[in-house]
Amino acid sequence: MKLIVLPCDGIGPEIVAASVEVLKAADKRFKLDLSLDYDSVGFESLHAHGTTLRQEVLEKSKTYDGVVLGTQSHADYPAPEKGGRNVSAGFRIGLDLYANVRPARTRPFLQSNMREGRSMDLVIMREATEGFYPDRNMSRGWGEMMPSPDMALSVRKITRHCSERIARRAFELAMTRRRKVTAIHKANSFHMTDGLFLEAVRHVAKDFPEVQLDDLLVDASTAHLVKEPERFDVLVATNFYGDILSDLASELSGSLGLAGSIMASDDLCCAQAQHGSAPTIAGKDIANPTSMILSVAMMVRWIGDKRGDRNIQQAGDAMIAAVDKVLENPQTRTGDIGGTMGCKAFGAAVAQAVAEA
Repeated sequence: MKLIVLPCDGIGPEIVAASVEVLKAADKRFKLDLSLDYDSVGFESLHAHGTTLRQEVLEKSKTYDGVVLGTQSHADYPAPEKGGRNVSAGFRIGLDLYANVRPARTRPFLQSNMREGRSMDLVIMREATEGFYPDRNMSRGWGEMMPSPDMALSVRKITRHCSERIARRAFELAMTRRRKVTAIHKANSFHMTDGLFLEAVRHVAKDFPEVQLDDLLVDASTAHLVKEPERFDVLVATNFYGDILSDLASELSGSLGLAGSIMASDDLCCAQAQHGSAPTIAGKDIANPTSMILSVAMMVRWIGDKRGDRNIQQAGDAMIAAVDKVLENPQTRTGDIGGTMGCKAFGAAVAQAVAEA
């Protein structure tokens, strides 16, 4: 398994290092034939090369089995014309990583942010290459403009092609879970764009008669996530809705730092934590690497599924199980969830749990 590792900004290098230690433990146990190459993106690349994301890095990434991408401090980058390229968006568009897969689940041994007695186990399938994101919905230029200093306009692009393929990934995933898909939309207001998305989802649903499909307005879905999260299995959404709902779901389930995330095309998978770069705590060894470790584990499982390789699948599953084993002990948690363990020590503990399982 050949991977390219891009630590990026803020706490990225720390949580990526912890994840790599866990990955190496999985390699030793499951004989993954792991090979890691490192390169720079983000501020390190900006200082060395004048841009946060070089095109050559994108092209090189296509030759790997997977990408481990650390957190980015995009809000602090200079303007795009001065080298501040959005790294995540660059990968999603440049490598067609259209499926942003974001699970959220409660754990009985960890406190959630939901009402007492409620639990959650769902996955949000977020389309990641179009929608209300100005940097990825035009072939040239941006989808935002200001005709005058007092007027700003934004354009959203929704296509049948992108809607159908994210829907198909959602139904395929639901077939391995509880066989229910909920399409999130606002078609009562966005008649054409969300209407097209909903039409595409319903078209794909015909190929999966075993899966129950329902749909829900995005505003109503936030209320249901709080009130009755058990109703959800797989949610499929356009870019903007999926981004917001996944943060809400993960925080409700316990913490944004406890949820993994992958970005995948039909041929390549990239692991990236759900949360941001947290520059104020960078270098202090207090970051929680759980999300990054789980993201890498999801990537490993994705590679195993694509190859039909049970050994690689088991490696990904073992990494996920090891995270839960370590989190179950209050003494081996990071400070953000009530423990005293540092980032590096937590990674070592999860690596040990992988080795001993």
